[in-house]
Amino acid sequence: MTTPAPAIAQIAAVFDCDGADEYLGEPVTQAEHMRQAAWLAEQSGAPGHLVAAALLHDVGHFRGVVRTVARGTGNVHHERGATWLGQWFGPEVTEPVRLHVDAKRYLCATEAAYLGALSPASLDSLGRQGGPMSATEASAFATRAHAPDAVRLRRLDDRAKLPGAPAPAVEHFLPVLGRLLTTP
Repeated sequence: MTTPAPAIAQIAAVFDCDGADEYLGEPVTQAEHMRQAAWLAEQSGAPGHLVAAALLHDVGHFRGVVRTVARGTGNVHHERGATWLGQWFGPEVTEPVRLHVDAKRYLCATEAAYLGALSPASLDSLGRQGGPMSATEASAFATRAHAPDAVRLRRLDDRAKLPGAPAPAVEHFLPVLGRLLTTP
C-alpha cells in the first residue's frame, strides 16, 4: 500500500476528527452525509471531479477547516470549504462546492416543487442563505461556468440524508481525490 499524498492524508484526517459531528439537524452525521453524496455521484456515473465535490461539499462545516481558513475570507461553509480545497484542487472541484448553496437558491426559484421537497433543516438554512433567488439572480447563476455541476451536486446533497444508507468509508474515495490533486 502506498502512502497517500499529504493533502489526501489531511483531508482524511478531518473526516476522522469532525465527521462524527451532528449534521445541522439532519438524521445523519456530517461524514455520513458527505459519503452518501459521493456514493450517489459515483453510482450515477458522475465524473471524478463531481464525485470529489460531492464528498467534500460540506467540509467547510468541519472545525479543522474553519481553524485553517483565515477569518473574514470565507464566512460561510461553502466559501470556507472551497477556499480550503483550493490549496489542492482546481475549479472543477472547488467551484461546485462554492456554488452548491447558490444552486439550492436557484432551484427554489426555478422549480416549483423543489422548495417543498427540502428537508426541514435545509429549509431552515435557506433563509439564512438568502432565500430563493430573484429572477435576475437565477438568470445570472445559470450562466456561470460551473452552475450545471453545482446543480447536480445540490441534487445529490438533498438525497444524501438517509440514516443507515449504504456508503463506503472515506478511504474508498481517496484514489479519486488523488487523481484530481493539483498540488500534493
